[in-house]
Amino acid sequence: MRLTQGFLILAAFAASVYGADKTHWVATWAASPSAQIPDAEQMRTRRLEFDNQTVRAIVHTSLGGDTVRIKLSNAFGKEPVTIGGAHIALRASEASIAPGSDRALTFSGRPAIKIPAGALVLSDPVKLKVPVLGNLAVSIFLPETVIASTVHYSAQQNNYIGAGDVTGVESIADPVKIASWPYLAAVDVLAPESTSTIVAFGDSITDGARSIIDANHRWTDVLAERLVAAKAKFAVVNAGIGGNRIIYDAARNVTYGPGALSRFDRDVLTQAGVSHVIILEGINDIGHPGGTAPISETVTAEEMIAGLTQLIERAHEHGIRVIGCTITPSNGTGEKEAKRLAVNEWIRSGKAFDGVVDFEKAIRDPDAPVNIATPFDSGDHLHPSDAGYKAMGEAIDLSLFTSGRSGPASAR
Repeated sequence: MRLTQGFLILAAFAASVYGADKTHWVATWAASPSAQIPDAEQMRTRRLEFDNQTVRAIVHTSLGGDTVRIKLSNAFGKEPVTIGGAHIALRASEASIAPGSDRALTFSGRPAIKIPAGALVLSDPVKLKVPVLGNLAVSIFLPETVIASTVHYSAQQNNYIGAGDVTGVESIADPVKIASWPYLAAVDVLAPESTSTIVAFGDSITDGARSIIDANHRWTDVLAERLVAAKAKFAVVNAGIGGNRIIYDAARNVTYGPGALSRFDRDVLTQAGVSHVIILEGINDIGHPGGTAPISETVTAEEMIAGLTQLIERAHEHGIRVIGCTITPSNGTGEKEAKRLAVNEWIRSGKAFDGVVDFEKAIRDPDAPVNIATPFDSGDHLHPSDAGYKAMGEAIDLSLFTSGRSGPASAR
């Protein structure tokens, strides 16, 4: 009898928190982390150190909801990191939050938590009306002296640091701006079971490099806006890392992150509610060896294709549909350009992916296909401009997401 009563109490609690309708957690925002920068003089300007300070991270949602939680990661830490407190609120402007929207977060019922080295923690859920395509402020208090071990470096978003524990204040006084997201890995909302997450997995072109700061003009943002306008039941999260490669981990610059094959499980498979992944990788496998990576890490088109095939198989094992994207132009020549064309031909015609987005076609110069068209070029001949990112986001056929989850490769 006591067992039955206990079960009924638990069921009633679950219904009060999660609602009577069937729901599940869906990631509405995410960022993929990299390791801390070594203590090298030439890199000190980007090395993040905290001492009795609060980081107020600004994140742009894709899907809304009325119950929210956060994920904090110490994936690359060699020691535990203490989180002295955390709050979530609706962002008003810059480092200010909307009055009355602040919610204190707990972790397993406690206001503070120590994240073990290599670990990830979830906050307890709180009620908050999370807007669709809106901005949240996640404030994290770091009471001890710590070098940020786990960071997404190129946020294309201003975030803020305040002195002391100011997690719950409406406006941080004299904040210091940073363009990174330390420790914050994801924000999840409770959503109907029919809703799911699309993960955009890639390099700096997915991350939105050289797009306008604070404008949310990445191609992933354009896709999210189109899905909302179409009343499609999808969130979109960005798992891009600047400089990322398919096969090799970052060699000389840790901000480029582990290679796609190394990070796929953490950055894609563990996202809440994921049903689709869009993969845009390869340009750095072609371009980095002999420059930012050793020449010994030169790869062939066949090796890149093998790596992408591995990602497809791993996603299919988890019932996730995989959309492949052609590699965009970068003013390439000779053998490097031949590799890009060979991989793109395989993506278009290999039938390995569940669907294809032809980003190359969307932004290339029709008169000089090795180049990005001038209006779509940010100026470095590699990264798109805001107009280029818009063209990419608009090139995605939304019908690619009308199908549900995929089965394992052996059952397809």
